[in-house]
Amino acid sequence: MKTEFLKINSVCETDKLRHAGEVLRRGGLCGMPTETVYGLAANALDEAAVRKIFAAKGRPQDNPLIVHIADLSQWPALVREIPPRAEALAKAFWPGPLTIILPKSGRVPDAVSCGLATVAVRMPSHPIAAAIIRAAGVPLAAPSANLSGKPSPTTAAHVLHDMDGRIDLIVDGGACSVGVESTVVTLCTERPRLLRPGGVTLEMLQSVLGEVDVDKAVLGETDAGERPASPGMKYKHYSPDADVRLVRGSVERFSAYAASFPLRETLILCFDGEESAFPNETMTIGAPSDAEAHAHCIFRALRDADARGFRTVLVHCPGERGVDLAVLNRLLRAAAFQVIDL
Repeated sequence: MKTEFLKINSVCETDKLRHAGEVLRRGGLCGMPTETVYGLAANALDEAAVRKIFAAKGRPQDNPLIVHIADLSQWPALVREIPPRAEALAKAFWPGPLTIILPKSGRVPDAVSCGLATVAVRMPSHPIAAAIIRAAGVPLAAPSANLSGKPSPTTAAHVLHDMDGRIDLIVDGGACSVGVESTVVTLCTERPRLLRPGGVTLEMLQSVLGEVDVDKAVLGETDAGERPASPGMKYKHYSPDADVRLVRGSVERFSAYAASFPLRETLILCFDGEESAFPNETMTIGAPSDAEAHAHCIFRALRDADARGFRTVLVHCPGERGVDLAVLNRLLRAAAFQVIDL
């Protein structure tokens, strides 16, 4: 398969958007920008098209997909009902990086939900993503546009690296602003439950919903054989070829620990101002308190580590509040839960 590459700078480029919509309507796959990460989109109502996503990514067959809509009018057809607390979340955070799980309608193919009785839906805020959904005229199933298990793509070049020859079209709409996947909350439990943290923080959810449970998979491993209720819960994810380890402790102790690794084979991901503590190659991910910068940088940094041939990546561990909970969640899976507590 030859992959077409299309740069779209504006929602005014109607001919290009119409072309992307046609690719999706005829059952093709399109890599497209969102505010979180680049998505690999297919017509969510076309089971054969959805199955192509799993084949292109090498995605496990029990890992459900998120359905993307461009307008609230598309939501009711996908779910059995929209309860008041779902309406409240949509009013507060849509369009934006929040995915809401509800019982699904009969219109949603089993391939989307991987046999679950629920469906995950979100409305992206990226204008080109919304324009592509409208041009397609159907909701789009769209996981991240990377090979399964690898760091998520935040630029079209990342998508091209992983998906060239595997999909029909890649739309370049610039770099993603958030940098980590959407927050996922399920409303199918007695209390709302956070399944995956993202740009809409736990604290923001609590401001609308009150009490919100946090699934153990946010910072831990799921039980063997447990079926994931959301993307990003079960499998080793987001991981470069390099061995990733998280390091908790002062920069002085981190530096001493890093000294035991081969100098030229080890990349240090640290906070701004810590570079001088290490003789190794370093890459900064923002000030210690700048969680949004950490999210924006982290996947690019992991991909850069592979591109530059590093065998080990040591990461100064972020905190657990706000958007940093999302960054920590991704890093724990990238590191296969290897955490060095100094």
